[in-house]
Amino acid sequence: MEQEFYRGLADRVRTIAEKADPFTRRRLLDLAKLYDTKGGSRPAHSVERPLPLPRTTPPATIFSGPGEV
Repeated sequence: MEQEFYRGLADRVRTIAEKADPFTRRRLLDLAKLYDTKGGSRPAHSVERPLPLPRTTPPATIFSGPGEV
């Protein structure tokens, strides 16, 4: 029963987030995720983006030399 309550809250918060400004939308969607966790499920339409790969440092040979501009 408690799980259904939190799932319902998550759905209501997502509905409100659709009409909110970008800053508020992000915060409301974070809140909906919290409710999903408490409700014991994750919605199928929730897609997480993978973290970007770390940048590699260019080889030191690019920086060595006579100091051309």
